[in-house]
Amino acid sequence: MALSQKIRIKLKSYDHNLVDKSAEKIVKTVKATGAVVSGPIPLPTHKRIFTVNRSTFVNKKSREQFQLCDYKRLIDIYSSNSSTIEALMKLELASGVEVEIKV
Repeated sequence: MALSQKIRIKLKSYDHNLVDKSAEKIVKTVKATGAVVSGPIPLPTHKRIFTVNRSTFVNKKSREQFQLCDYKRLIDIYSSNSSTIEALMKLELASGVEVEIKV
């Protein structure tokens, strides 16, 4: 792997605490290897709202709303070396976080 390659990590989860803790863990391990980190940058939260009738066929005015939010963070890593990539591979993150790595 060539030196000073840019690595972009996208984190995505339904829980904002999990995303923030995972981003903090990634930044800490990458800084320990000596690479330059930009981020975590919060990306726009995607909210999905579902409206459901409370009863099956009467009381049309009685409804319930549910909301599902996607929280996303972006981390850019510059001047990375082989130890940075090794540290990222060994890193264990929470199970509710989706990690997407682009080199």
